[in-house]
Amino acid sequence: MRHQNANRKFGRETNQRHALLRSLASNLINAGKIVTTEPKAKEIRPYVEKLVTTAKAGTIAARRLITSRIGNPKSVKKLVEVIAPKYKTRAGGYTRITKLPPRGGDGSRMATIEFV
Repeated sequence: MRHQNANRKFGRETNQRHALLRSLASNLINAGKIVTTEPKAKEIRPYVEKLVTTAKAGTIAARRLITSRIGNPKSVKKLVEVIAPKYKTRAGGYTRITKLPPRGGDGSRMATIEFV
């Protein structure tokens, strides 16, 4: 039974899954919009939104926490100095997921995730 197992596994081991989420989050922060599979987009949405909420504080402690979560100093700087100030008055809902047609090769459901 999968009681209280809410996270998707993506057929990967724990470290690989964490690396995948960190990479997707970093790419989303740097590019502002990425195209990925729908389950991956749905999985990184709360991950990124929690990072933006933390970044809104703008403190050193917030920067260190975000760095521990995504590991890329360039992404951390952009998140704290560019993205977070735009959402200073917004209470949440910083990202939007738009569904796309299935991928041609394997029929995977695709989606784009972007900052609102």
